[in-house]
Amino acid sequence: MNILLQLYLEFFKTGLFAIGGGLATLPFLQALGEKTHWFTMAQLGDMVAVSESTPGPMGINMATYVGYCSAGIPGAVIATLGLITPSIIVIILVAKVLELFKTNRHVQDAFYGLRPASTALIASAGLSMLLMSYFRDLPGSYFDRINIPVVILGLVMLFLTRWCKYTKKLHPIIFIIISAIAGVVFSL
Repeated sequence: MNILLQLYLEFFKTGLFAIGGGLATLPFLQALGEKTHWFTMAQLGDMVAVSESTPGPMGINMATYVGYCSAGIPGAVIATLGLITPSIIVIILVAKVLELFKTNRHVQDAFYGLRPASTALIASAGLSMLLMSYFRDLPGSYFDRINIPVVILGLVMLFLTRWCKYTKKLHPIIFIIISAIAGVVFSL
């Protein structure tokens, strides 16, 4: 199958079923990486870090990145289009239909029922990223696999953002920049 068509179809499926935003796409991207070998789990972690710290929606940033790495600029465009096409279709359909059924109890219940599913997808993605960041894929005992510098950085950032009265009011971008610099300096 043509790589561009495959990119479009894979990201179309991701966009169709990842309800809840960028973090909800992570389980789909993990499966996609294992299936296609377009990226490793470590690269997925890097994509999340870059996507979170760059302007724009996280899911679109990651689709663009995977598409670019797989097939250059055409791949970036096609993967991004694949991810957003389901949303565009659904928004158009929902806008037409919802106007007719916006007071229908079943429609309201369906939207209410989607909330736990979105929450579970986001929680799963967050747990996966936590485990990927804090634990290395190395042989040995459980404690040998703990990424001590990352744990220390996480604890320092938690302290600075939650309990230190001098820094907890700072803009989040400052902490993102500090974390990025620490990652480069200490090769995290």
